[in-house]
Amino acid sequence: MTKFQNLLYTIAITSLLFSCGGKDSEANFTLTGSIKDLKKGVVYLQKDGDSTIIDLDSVSIKGEPNFTLQTTIEEPILLYLKLDKNDGQDYFIPFFADKGFTEINTTLKNFNTDSKITGSKQQALLEDYLKLMSDFKDNNLDLIEANFEAMKRNDTIASDSLVKRSQRLLKLKYASTINFALNNKDSEVAPYLALYEIPNTSVKYLDSIYNNLTDNIKQSYYGKTLGSVLKDYRKAQDSLK
Repeated sequence: MTKFQNLLYTIAITSLLFSCGGKDSEANFTLTGSIKDLKKGVVYLQKDGDSTIIDLDSVSIKGEPNFTLQTTIEEPILLYLKLDKNDGQDYFIPFFADKGFTEINTTLKNFNTDSKITGSKQQALLEDYLKLMSDFKDNNLDLIEANFEAMKRNDTIASDSLVKRSQRLLKLKYASTINFALNNKDSEVAPYLALYEIPNTSVKYLDSIYNNLTDNIKQSYYGKTLGSVLKDYRKAQDSLK
C-alpha cells in the first residue's frame, strides 16, 4: 500500500470513528433489550407526533434477538418500542423514558404482555398504576361477558343490571385514577394519566389535578399540555356565555 493510500485509509477510519462517537455523544437516551425467539424483523423506537407516530431510531433483527436504540429526549416522555415482523401487523410496548438507560426484555409470542421494563422512576410509577387498574380491567371483562350472555337469553333485567354495575365500575376506576394522580403530584405520570386515562371525566377533576401539580411538573410536557387543554375548555365555555 502506498503512502497516499495509507493516508486515505487513516482519514477514512478516523472519520468513521469520529462520526460514530459524535452520534453516541448526541444521544442522551439508550434503550436496550431482547425479544426471545425473534429471528427476523425490525424494531423501532417511536414517539407521538402532532398527528402521527415519529420514528426515532430503528434496527433490523437477523438471528440475534438483542437490540440497542438511541435518541435524544428533553424530559421524561412516553415512548414506544415497536416490532415489525413482516406479518402485516405492528406490535407496541409503551413505556415512560427519561434520560439515561431503559431495558426491555420480552418474547415474540407475547410481545406486549411478557415485557419486563427496567428504567425510569416514571415507568416504575406507571406500572404501579397499571397494577392498580388490573382488577378493574378483569372485572369489566367479566361484566361484558355476563352481559353478552344475558342479551343472548333476551334477559333485559339482568342486562340492565350489568350495565349499571359496569357504569359504577367505570366511575370507581376514574375516582381511583384521580386519587392516584393527586397523590403523585411531583411526577410527570400525574398529568399524563389526566390526559389519557380519564379524558371524559369532569373538568373540575382535571382542574384539581392540574392545580395540585408541583411547579416543576406544571412546566413539563404533559403538565403544559394539560394546562393548554383546560385553557381551551375555559375559552369554549366563555364563548357560550
